[in-house]
Amino acid sequence: MDHAVEDRWRHLLTRRLAPATATVCLGDALHALNTFIVSTTMPSVVVELGGVHIIGWASTVFLIAAIVGGASAGFLKQRLGARPALIAAAAVFAAGTLAVGLATSMTAVLVGRALQGLGDGVIVAACYALVAELFPPRLVPKVFGLLAVIWALAAFGGPLLAGLLTETTSWRVAYLANIPLALAFAGLVAAVVPRAARIAGRIVVPFGRLAAIASGIMLMAVAGLATDLPLVAGLIGAAVAVLVGVFVVDRASRDKLFPSDAFSPRSIVGATLWVVLLMPLAQACSAVYLPLFLQHLWGHGPTVAGAFAAITALAWSAAALIVANIKTQLLARITIRLGPIMVMTGLAGAAIAVPSKLHWLLVLCQITIGAGFGVSWAFLSQAVMTHARPGEADTASGLLPTTQAAGYAIGAALFGLIAHAAGLSNALDPPSITHASRWIFASGAAFALGAVAFGFAVRLRPALVPKA
Repeated sequence: MDHAVEDRWRHLLTRRLAPATATVCLGDALHALNTFIVSTTMPSVVVELGGVHIIGWASTVFLIAAIVGGASAGFLKQRLGARPALIAAAAVFAAGTLAVGLATSMTAVLVGRALQGLGDGVIVAACYALVAELFPPRLVPKVFGLLAVIWALAAFGGPLLAGLLTETTSWRVAYLANIPLALAFAGLVAAVVPRAARIAGRIVVPFGRLAAIASGIMLMAVAGLATDLPLVAGLIGAAVAVLVGVFVVDRASRDKLFPSDAFSPRSIVGATLWVVLLMPLAQACSAVYLPLFLQHLWGHGPTVAGAFAAITALAWSAAALIVANIKTQLLARITIRLGPIMVMTGLAGAAIAVPSKLHWLLVLCQITIGAGFGVSWAFLSQAVMTHARPGEADTASGLLPTTQAAGYAIGAALFGLIAHAAGLSNALDPPSITHASRWIFASGAAFALGAVAFGFAVRLRPALVPKA
């Protein structure tokens, strides 16, 4: 086949690539639908089981387990092979889903959510690695464009499906709807993913480093819930120290969880991972606080607040589809630099729009933020996948979604600290919200500025993007 035309959308559906496309898309759909099913049904879960006071921990334990699962995905893929690792992850995810669907207490729900997170983390990270392994480099941006469409569809279809099932039957049925998807995904993996030779020798699982990662993210999560300012700062400092220590130990280890140049500003992979971390970290201020501000400052209900969040998802998907047709290295490099700039601009605009109650400006800001992710994410991912050092492609690719999730987790904790320092109280009075919103969104723009700086250090190999 002529390489000059291998970058067209229809090539994702050829007999050779269609099974791989279906596998990767179903893995991402499993992750996306579960996210929106949980956000829709969890209020019903905690009311029935008496866990309103710990509703946040249903997401926290899932996120922590997902980060641990994602961090171990590259290691598992290399040691066991992608096929058994993904099938096992799907089984763990299904077991967690069953535990939640049959739960009679919040303890069972939290255990189930942890199992879901562990399986989900491996699935998403391993699917990222499969994108680089199963698709030609020229098609990678289109694969990520397709995954963005999956997320947009899930953003609308997930809450609708979960809401209908919860209202007509039970929230338990809504959760259990994930199980057929998990089984279908496992079946596709068994049929599509090629067998890979296992690494000879005894498998040594780095439980210590995985436990340290979980502990570091847990400290971040606790910091986000704490109200005492010195305690929050101390927890965040301890979390950063633990996570940095994990990377230091991992670099000296034989069985690595991360690429050897992870987060090194002197390497392409390291600089790109900083962008992948800082963009979600910055956007976490909007994800966490915008619905709250829209309801308690602007007087909107949950539906309208959710619609503003949906704007970001739609803009992300639309932008990802547009840039998937880029055919020159220059334009690809521009999108990598433009993405963080757009996120920074959107958050800076939100620092004006939210306290001033400017609907039109906030809509524009949400579009700008979403489009910023959309134009850059595919090429950022491609940069990591293709610039990884020999033997580290799996760990580098798998670290992408894990870094993204860690960015949101760290951002939620940091903006909790900023919100507290800015005087945001449980009373949620308009003057306090107005003042705090300026600081929160301005701080988000400042973090995005860091992503802008690292973005200018990211390059793409000339061979990755075909010349026009």
